[in-house]
Amino acid sequence: MNRVQRSLIAALALALVGAGAFLLGRRSADVPQAAAPAAAASSGERKVLYWHDPMVPGQKFDKPGKSPFMDMQLQPVYADEAADAGVTISPQVQQNLGIRTAAVKRAEMASSFDAVGTVQFDERLGVVVQTRSAGYLERLAVRAPMQRVAKGQVLATVFAPEWLGALNEIVALQRAGAAPELLAAARERMRALSIPPELLRQAEESGVAQARYTLLAPAAGVIAELGVREGMAVSPGMTLFRIAGLDKVWAVAEVPEAQALRLTRGQKVTAALQADTSRSFAGTLQEILPQVNAATRTLQARFELDNKAGTLTPGMLLRLQIAGASAARLVVPAEAVIRTGTRAVAIVRKDDGRFEPREIRLGADFGETLEVTAGLSEGEQVVASGQFLVDSEARLRSVLGSLSAAPAASATSAAAPATYMAQGKVESIEPDSITITHGPVPELKWPGMTMGFGKADPKAFADLKPGDSVHFEFRQGGPMDWELVSVHRLGGAK
Repeated sequence: MNRVQRSLIAALALALVGAGAFLLGRRSADVPQAAAPAAAASSGERKVLYWHDPMVPGQKFDKPGKSPFMDMQLQPVYADEAADAGVTISPQVQQNLGIRTAAVKRAEMASSFDAVGTVQFDERLGVVVQTRSAGYLERLAVRAPMQRVAKGQVLATVFAPEWLGALNEIVALQRAGAAPELLAAARERMRALSIPPELLRQAEESGVAQARYTLLAPAAGVIAELGVREGMAVSPGMTLFRIAGLDKVWAVAEVPEAQALRLTRGQKVTAALQADTSRSFAGTLQEILPQVNAATRTLQARFELDNKAGTLTPGMLLRLQIAGASAARLVVPAEAVIRTGTRAVAIVRKDDGRFEPREIRLGADFGETLEVTAGLSEGEQVVASGQFLVDSEARLRSVLGSLSAAPAASATSAAAPATYMAQGKVESIEPDSITITHGPVPELKWPGMTMGFGKADPKAFADLKPGDSVHFEFRQGGPMDWELVSVHRLGGAK
């Protein structure tokens, strides 16, 4: 008889004595106390690490006694059994449970994330066109806002009568053969009046003063603001046009606080049109605006995108993929990690075929893979599919042991199976089973656990979905040993 069998028989004996239903080996209910010396004798040769309740294996005690969870004695765990921690599942059962493993590996990963942004004008490219003297706008060449203009394109013609006096003065000095010092002083006066050099040159060459001048677009872009109409009087400093450049644009995205900490100026971004993801644009992060939106707890990140082709228009929606620094990281599939809210756990498959839970610490989230910063080593195998079923198998073996082979099972097999009630949350749904995390079941002396329940009909409970809180009834039987009879979602019957 091996060690595992001895442990199962001991657990069965204690459970039967606690229940008072059967007598094992025609002994009295004092058998556990009578067996204590034998255990003590054996412990003289084997070192006890701690005592535990097999039904709640996570709790450890430094001395023997009665379990605070169940009506049974605590069981010792010996030093030579510590290496056997975990649960062994036969290959056939693994295949039936659909257990799949994946290797923990090291890979070059960049901590990128996605965001949604809107196109805006790059305000650094904006220019204004103003007048420097009083006059009249005789002809307007651009008549509507948001009209595209090229650099050097004619915008308007302005007549400035105040310039006629100064221009006629220099024409008269030239005709009179005035000294160069007087001509230089006259030119300096015209520069002070902001007379364009073209008008001065034209007056000197033709000998005729001309006070009409043409306004040209100083840069390419669109007319973002049109402040005049044809025939209007203009005054010094009045803004006639404001031109917004389109060679480069800004993509402004709302970024959560936690992700904003990972952004640095100069970081690369790839933007794709929301309406046509096949068209992408490269850009860089220019600025993280120093203001947090109190309602959404986000910051605005401003990215510069090249737009020489003029494809991007302010107001367009963009999908931004922001790339972080690339580094070699230890990663596992995201489906291999069980998150409880306070910690993360992975089930590791050891070299001898046993499965054991391992608490891990996570780093960056890469979508389908997660970075592991502590708890796992490169090359280890983790369960990527069927974790809850492995956990259920482990708990069921700990609780039930080999009760299915006990005489009581055959004695009651002819009777209709009893049903039991419990409450829990649906973890996953398969065609032939539903995995539920439920609370204790006092009638079976089960603690709270996660386990799979079979379905008599694959179409049963079709409206359930993972995450539902349910009250359910089950019984022993079916391919998975325990089968659902009815399930009622809290707040509505199913």
